Amino acid sequence: MPYTKHRRLVSSAVAVVLGASALAACGSSSDDDGGARPGPVSLTYWTWTPGMDKVVDLWNKGPGKQERITVTVKKQASGDTLVTKILTAHKAGKAPDLVQAEYQALPTLVSNDALADIGDTVGDAKSKFAEGVWQQTTLGTDAVYAVPQDIGPMMFYYREDLFKEYGLTVPATWDQFAETARKLKKAAPDKDLTTFSANDSGLFAGLAQQAGARWWTTSGDRWKVGINDAATKKVAEFWGGLVAEGAVDNQPMYTPAWNKALNTGKQIAWVSAVWAPGTLTTAAPDTKGKWAMAPLPQWDGGGSSTGSWGGSSTAVTTDSGNREAAAKFAAWLNTDGEALNALARESGIYPASTSAQLSGAFTSPPEYFSNQPDFYTRAARIAETTAPSAWGPNVNVAYTTFKDAFGAAAKNKSDFTAALDAMQRETVADLKKQGFGVAE
Repeated sequence: MPYTKHRRLVSSAVAVVLGASALAACGSSSDDDGGARPGPVSLTYWTWTPGMDKVVDLWNKGPGKQERITVTVKKQASGDTLVTKILTAHKAGKAPDLVQAEYQALPTLVSNDALADIGDTVGDAKSKFAEGVWQQTTLGTDAVYAVPQDIGPMMFYYREDLFKEYGLTVPATWDQFAETARKLKKAAPDKDLTTFSANDSGLFAGLAQQAGARWWTTSGDRWKVGINDAATKKVAEFWGGLVAEGAVDNQPMYTPAWNKALNTGKQIAWVSAVWAPGTLTTAAPDTKGKWAMAPLPQWDGGGSSTGSWGGSSTAVTTDSGNREAAAKFAAWLNTDGEALNALARESGIYPASTSAQLSGAFTSPPEYFSNQPDFYTRAARIAETTAPSAWGPNVNVAYTTFKDAFGAAAKNKSDFTAALDAMQRETVADLKKQGFGVAE
């Protein structure tokens, strides 16, 4: 994805993203007109979430009407496409007031001075979110660049009936996970516990996050890339070993073959996130009511930590002439009970707000998991253990290299650590190319 060239190079980007005070409040300085204005206010919100217009209607007819703040939804594409569009609009000084941004995109937007610090308006919302979730919108600074909207805490899904049939125990640790995969393969050579898929970088990033990885940090005024750090190497070696010995499959997810494997019981488990029921409903319709969910296996016995696979936030841009009004809407959207119930109903999201995770749409289990009444109770407890993340300004490069390098390694059952080193090299090279200082 292209990045604007008006960065203040190393010191500015690092300062904005990871803690230097000089630019921590770059979006809310007194030399702009971003505060509330007298009279009616009209805001524009770029988002890809389905049904968001219906949720925003609640604001416009309720709190927004009282505050004289009207929000208009402009539907957008997601992912890198939206990030590029935001940066292009910001370069021309025409970005919308509000944007939906995935957590891993925040450093890119902040380092381009595209997002405002809205901490003075939304800071009190911190108590509504798990610490590891809130941290993703502060980027480890005293600033607040967005309000968490939805999250994807990772979990372990398994065929309850087939685990019982083959005498398998739900693994509490990754060592037990490996032994479970081997035990199943011995009992039923035509089946696999799961697959290692190289077509979704977010899965691997979440597993590394759970292991304690911090892929982007700073050293002085320079970025330090640790994609091939000890924690991530442990994850790569673990999965590479299982693939090499044939204990798990090496085929990608979200293909007709993968759907069939889940639907027929050829694969009997899936490391996924809280949104998995929706995917399983389509991928494995014949197995409804046969799956169960448990916490992600831990690296250390007795541990309690999970990674995050997906999720997004609501941010206010530095181009907005009404940042305080926009921030009020962002806080309402992601903390108000009525708004969160509407988001769950209309958009199918799993809320980042801890209070919403056990109310409204989440008082009953997903229909697909009607056999597990405590589904959302367990999910909420797991979400509280979300490990801190450490994103940087070129996540897209790391993710693209993952798909290429790990895709080849998985297919050939070759060295996963070599693929990890390739991610490290390409990410560092891109940072240097973009003009950032990099600590070796």
